[in-house]
Amino acid sequence: MDKESSENAKNYWRANIKLLISLLCVWFVVSFGFGILLRDLLDTIQFFGFKLGFWFAQQGSIYVFVALIFIYARSMKRLEKRFGFDD
Repeated sequence: MDKESSENAKNYWRANIKLLISLLCVWFVVSFGFGILLRDLLDTIQFFGFKLGFWFAQQGSIYVFVALIFIYARSMKRLEKRFGFDD
């Protein structure tokens, strides 16, 4: 592996880790923050007939997690294309 491709691979990996950390932060905020820490505050808001804190703890964090999977897949395709690792 030459120096240029090695540098490209390092940059690709760095971008991948940055993306993963940002998506995991979103997941943490939604699942732990909204479902546990801010539950009492969010329970003052009604969402489809449920208290919002309860909804995030039971369903919302799962929906966000599934959305994050699709966002990650789409973002990885873009990253692979940008760094020349696409199929």
